Amino acid sequence: MGRPDPEEGQLPAPVKPPDGGWGWIVLFGCFVITGFSYAFPKAVSVYFKELMKDFHVGYSDTAWISSIMLAMLYGTGPVCSIMVNQFGCRPVMLIGGLLASAGMILASFTTNIIELYLTAGVLTGLGMALNFQPSLIMLGTYFDKRRPLANGLAAAGSPVFLSSLSPLGQVLLEKFGWRGGFLIMGGLLLNCCTCGAVMRPLDMGMKRKMGKAQDKYEAKEMLPIGGKSEEGISTADGTKKAKKAKKKPKKGKKLLDFSIFSNRGFIIYTISKFILVLGLFVPPILLVNYAKDTGVPDTEAAFLLSIIGFIDIFARPACGMVAGLKWVRPHVAYLFSFSMLFNGLTDICSARASNYTGLVIFCVFFGISYGMVGALQFEVLMAIVGSQKFSSAIGLVLLIEAFAVLIGPPSAGRLVDALKNYEVIFYLAGSEVVLSALFLAVASYCCLNRGKKKEPPPENNPSAAGGSDTEEAESDVQEAEEHSSDNHQPAHSTDNAVVAANEEANHVAEEQNGEGGGCPAGDREVLARDSCNADQTVERDSF
Repeated sequence: MGRPDPEEGQLPAPVKPPDGGWGWIVLFGCFVITGFSYAFPKAVSVYFKELMKDFHVGYSDTAWISSIMLAMLYGTGPVCSIMVNQFGCRPVMLIGGLLASAGMILASFTTNIIELYLTAGVLTGLGMALNFQPSLIMLGTYFDKRRPLANGLAAAGSPVFLSSLSPLGQVLLEKFGWRGGFLIMGGLLLNCCTCGAVMRPLDMGMKRKMGKAQDKYEAKEMLPIGGKSEEGISTADGTKKAKKAKKKPKKGKKLLDFSIFSNRGFIIYTISKFILVLGLFVPPILLVNYAKDTGVPDTEAAFLLSIIGFIDIFARPACGMVAGLKWVRPHVAYLFSFSMLFNGLTDICSARASNYTGLVIFCVFFGISYGMVGALQFEVLMAIVGSQKFSSAIGLVLLIEAFAVLIGPPSAGRLVDALKNYEVIFYLAGSEVVLSALFLAVASYCCLNRGKKKEPPPENNPSAAGGSDTEEAESDVQEAEEHSSDNHQPAHSTDNAVVAANEEANHVAEEQNGEGGGCPAGDREVLARDSCNADQTVERDSF
């Protein structure tokens, strides 16, 4: 086989996920982004008491700041998908970092609670959303074999930052007040821009290889090859046609790919995730008040959340390592189902806990199961839809989850006010999580496993969903290959005299250069002047 000719569309193949190298820097950036995205809305609650005094509002009014942040994080998923598919991950993340920082800086100058909603809530929430989703897409781009471990390590950013930002916020509040604290927190959010800057598109390596191939081709053209013939002229004409073919406009990419709804696995995952979110966040939200109602002191009640966070830090990477094992990864959806079942049964079994020891045991098991769910949720989605459609899939899933977030915890709070009984709430939340686990396991077994024999095996494409440059390069390859196959036809229309002249010219060139050309002498083929590529051969028998 001869060397590929970049002018005729034979471009280097897309770069595969390196599973390391610069990917570890990308993983660290994703770790930071995940920490800010999930922990920041909770850490802002440290300032609520001061905001209540300054603006003369109630606790529910200030709590809307965190709620708006989370609503923007989940609800703007499709918007993020469209922007990533249109502009790529890195520009979107840089803009998101600036918006998140600007929101908190502007919030430090606000004079009423409505302005806080618009700045700290909407603007900062939108900025974090524009960072969170692209970072997950880039993580799936750089990791394939080690992707479960990478997802687990990135997910550990949430408990780590939660245990760090809350004490930091308290220190800033005591020294600088809530305005100074907001200003400094806005400066910290500029680190999101740094994380976005390190999200180097993986297809840049492919572009470098294309450039090298082009240089080799040009250098080869400058070397003397002997004589010229009509076939050489026809080859040059074919090359010009291939160039013109490349300049033809490509078909527009889908900004949001709704075809993923035809994937039964995606439908099952989405329904299961909606049911899960209805009950997953209820126990940690009500845990502190539940402990206080059972007679636990305030400091010890607050320490329960720290136990969950500490266990969660180690549970997520550990679960990622387990999910990456060869005999586990093909069944990662069932491991995710088991983690949800574990979490739901923990809620149900702990509903009758009436002392501090029982609540501590609940926090330990809840931290393990909660960490497992957090480590596997996006890994399962990547495994279902693949990297090409992940950017659209995660946006639509987050949008659907936004409705569940707005329904679940508020409904649980109203039931507590009406029934004055936390036990029923824990039973209800645990039942919802168990139902989601059973639905995912049963539906996956019945609807997916039985259809595997009938369906063709999925294509293994390691390229990133969010990397628009990679998709364009692949489309260029396909278009160029189609036109290059057409350009080979003139070679077959050459008469016997021209073929004989070409054969003699090639023989002279080989003797002058002292090379055999890498082609056997007894072959029944006549080679084109540039290479021994089988695609550019002319068989004697055809004449």
